[in-house]
Amino acid sequence: MLAKILPAQLVGLISFSFHTLNTFFWFVPIILVALVKFLLPIKPLTNVCTLVLNFFASCWISVNTYITRWSKPIAWDIDIPNDLSPKEWYLVVANHQSWVDILALQQVFNRKIPFLKFFLKQELIWVPVLGIAWWALDFPFMKRYTKSYIKKNPHKKGKDFETTRKACEKFKTLPISIMNFAEGTRFTNEKHQKQNSPFEKLLKPKSGGIGYVLTLMGNEIHKLVNVTIDYPDNEMFTFWDFMCGKVRKISLHAEVIEIPAELAGDYINDPENRKAVQQWINRIWQEKDDRLTGTINEKIDYTMERKSAN
Repeated sequence: MLAKILPAQLVGLISFSFHTLNTFFWFVPIILVALVKFLLPIKPLTNVCTLVLNFFASCWISVNTYITRWSKPIAWDIDIPNDLSPKEWYLVVANHQSWVDILALQQVFNRKIPFLKFFLKQELIWVPVLGIAWWALDFPFMKRYTKSYIKKNPHKKGKDFETTRKACEKFKTLPISIMNFAEGTRFTNEKHQKQNSPFEKLLKPKSGGIGYVLTLMGNEIHKLVNVTIDYPDNEMFTFWDFMCGKVRKISLHAEVIEIPAELAGDYINDPENRKAVQQWINRIWQEKDDRLTGTINEKIDYTMERKSAN
């Protein structure tokens, strides 16, 4: 293992180089298949192309996983359900502390559930190589508007929902895992204080992305994978710290929660539905915060919460 015999900065350089080479290697076949899919939009062919693209993406992740294991002495503490299936549709939610979260999620769930698709900020499409790869793999790019911007440009209202609708139409044909970081941004102490968050180790969750997906894919998605990620020995660290092997332990806990049927309503136009979705997510977030602070006492019965909400 590199981190045991080489200086940290050299480990980071070698590790990052191998991850980059792996990305370039898989970028070529991914783009070629994506171009076929784009130029020949025949449904049976596009379905086959999507399966091939997801296979290439899973191989990409598998090699990244090997590079991580080979270069870094990470102690993984993983607690996930045994009955996950790559043939199911899932909505996956997690707290967000670092860009390492994405690598951790991909490594732990690769081939256990359908390939994870993230909603990304529109600006990320300009990230060299990765932006085009994300587009090729049907990652939805979202343009987020502030309330003040919408007020000045009312014609932009609902554009984010329209983007979500178009993405979800693609996801109805084949099983998919839609990933959402409900906090909307990575946790920092400054953001936590600015928000005056009621949670000790989490930012306030936003229900918009989850509500949109439930509205549009309520017939397909019935299960939520609730993921709690923690780095017990590294409260604050950078992606480069991870590359250098300075992150020595990653804890990941997941549970599958049945999504209450009534939450798959009309999040856009129904205030009661928006309220119900937000309350449900807040309850999940409270349990997640209790888990991170070590104060969790018992498993929350989300079904009972659903009944009481009515």
